[in-house]
Amino acid sequence: MFKFLKEKIGNWAKKISQEKEEAREEIVEAPKEEIWGKKLKKAEKKKPGKEAPKKEEKITEPEPKNIVEGKIEDGAEKPIEKKGFFRRITEKISRVEIDEKEFAEYSEELEMMLLENNVALEVAEKIIKELEEKIVGKQIPKKEIESEIKTSLKESIENILVEPFDLVEKIKEKNKQKEPYVILFCGINGSGKTTTIAKIANLLKNKNISCVMAAGDTFRAASIEQLKKHGENLGIKVISQEYGADPAAVGFDAIQYAKKNLIKCVLIDTAGRMHTAKNLLNEMGKISRITKPDVKIFVGESITGNDALEQIKGFDESIGIDGIILSKADIDEKGGTALSVGYVTKKPILYLGVGQGYDDIEPFDKKKFIEKLGL
Repeated sequence: MFKFLKEKIGNWAKKISQEKEEAREEIVEAPKEEIWGKKLKKAEKKKPGKEAPKKEEKITEPEPKNIVEGKIEDGAEKPIEKKGFFRRITEKISRVEIDEKEFAEYSEELEMMLLENNVALEVAEKIIKELEEKIVGKQIPKKEIESEIKTSLKESIENILVEPFDLVEKIKEKNKQKEPYVILFCGINGSGKTTTIAKIANLLKNKNISCVMAAGDTFRAASIEQLKKHGENLGIKVISQEYGADPAAVGFDAIQYAKKNLIKCVLIDTAGRMHTAKNLLNEMGKISRITKPDVKIFVGESITGNDALEQIKGFDESIGIDGIILSKADIDEKGGTALSVGYVTKKPILYLGVGQGYDDIEPFDKKKFIEKLGL
């Protein structure tokens, strides 16, 4: 998962570290040559025949002074410790600084790398800007350049990712009012929406939260049968009508069934529709008005890249999305979609689909996501 982005971020940080280290190694000898050269010039300037004094002149040091937090005061008994020449040189060459010009060159490469891995432009620009603020002009130990860059990237990405809410806790909170919690799912065709609903149903069942599924996709062939099959496998009731029926009515019937049978959660499936199809999106608005869901979740594919951003924006403008589930995250080698959708839409990723089984869904965790990027 996220293999390409992980490798490129790691290689980019390592490259900067190596280039800065190589640049410093090239100038290590320069200070010594310069100083010894000055000594030789002074020796040449000495007049011939003049002998050096036989005895060393005793140099009288001034009265030592107190040192208080780097300041010198009268009455000290111990002199200030002076750093030797080689120690001063070693300290200089063991620390490096990346200036604005150097960072501009590095940042172009980083931006291109992020864009190639499905990171949205505004997200890439924010990451680069925050990284620049943290490392440009800062004295960094030579051996710590790579780790410093990774730490800065980690902090930036952590701030970009929207903190998800706990869906299970929200359901339990609503159940205290003796009311079922209603979840409306939406997305485009082929995003894995119906399978994702079955995964959520299974997750709730494992948490001892009863649920019913509503076959609101009355348009796609075999969609009702598909959801019913999932219901049979999981032992969960599916409310359905005939193909062509009003999907809002199906959702309404499911809610009434849940209230009558004290079922805690209603999961409403809907037909997949393109985010550009205004009439179909208006129909989604009708379903939302009638069923009055507690939360509306967009299901999209992690591998669709920046297309997912436009899809979510379209649905959000029509019905107001509350959260996101990204399917097929297990085969997403780039990872830029997961990094971008939350920041661009201001909606949290709640779960990641990581396989075809009912258990192959995991809550989105910012720290785990960053670890998978190798930071």
